Amino acid sequence: MNYARIIFVLLLSAWGLYAVASEREEKPQGEFLGAKPTVYPEWFKESFLDFRDDVQEAADEGRRVLVFFHQEGCPYCNLMVERNLSQQDVAETMQQHLDVIEVNMWGDREVVGLDGTETTEKKFSAALRVQFTPTMLFFNEQGKVILRLNGYIPPQTFKIALDYVIGKKERETSYRAYLAANRPESSSGKLNVQPFFKSAPHDLQRTSGRPLALFFEQKQCPNCDRMHRDVMVDDGVIEQVKRFDAVQLDMWSGDELVTPDGRRVSVRQWASELGIAFAPTIVLFNPAGEEVIRSEAFFKGFHTESIFDYVAGEGYRTEPSFQRYISTRAEHIQEQGRDVDIWK
Repeated sequence: MNYARIIFVLLLSAWGLYAVASEREEKPQGEFLGAKPTVYPEWFKESFLDFRDDVQEAADEGRRVLVFFHQEGCPYCNLMVERNLSQQDVAETMQQHLDVIEVNMWGDREVVGLDGTETTEKKFSAALRVQFTPTMLFFNEQGKVILRLNGYIPPQTFKIALDYVIGKKERETSYRAYLAANRPESSSGKLNVQPFFKSAPHDLQRTSGRPLALFFEQKQCPNCDRMHRDVMVDDGVIEQVKRFDAVQLDMWSGDELVTPDGRRVSVRQWASELGIAFAPTIVLFNPAGEEVIRSEAFFKGFHTESIFDYVAGEGYRTEPSFQRYISTRAEHIQEQGRDVDIWK
């Protein structure tokens, strides 16, 4: 038996294990940054989470119900509470006209839905396809959702939403039309230009084998300006957007396009069919021309980058929950020794 050869092999294996361990030591776990704890207002309703009773009690008092979905450490929930709900006129209006009920999208408290189904907070959230926090659902006196806000929106736009719900404007017009008639203006009278946008005319049928990203925007749109100024300059976001056929559309334009299913319609008509109410709204389609997810609120770099990666990397095929996907993605980045800042 060649003992010298055996000893050599054992020493080589030990050196290999040492090298792997050393490499791991050289790559410490990255930090997770940007999470913010939130203290929700005392005037939120203490509910037993039987939404049949909540809607009826509110209706009896001439009020409506707002269900506020959140999660622990969510910086956008924190922004909603500390920037929007801390304004005196907003807080007073909501206290006077709404019963606000908070639901933890990962919580285990028992919930009774409007159809009488007994479930939990997390199953209730999943059934309503809550993908972003905060998500706010406004219910009328019959328990029907009259407005859904997915993600954080700035105070000016939020006040318009409150006016729409409290004034029962859904009986007269769509929220899309109401927002268009009351939208705040900015100094920008034109759309923002990006080098990754494809030029018109637009045939959106999927022949390239690539996913599709539609940027529905409008002129005189401060939120559009901010998205392009603060988010669409991030290197990580730009690299993800380049994986798509990216198209910018003026949501009020009469210009024609060909939709992914082959119909020729105006941009304005198609935006209405898709229920586009906010500018900007980014709608992401897979290579088969099927909508996967949309972003219609204010998100910073890491969340925006992750939304694009969720579709381009086909994460949605194995993980229907975007929040679970983004948590796993953050953990993977940290394992590589890189920091994750969800508020960057």
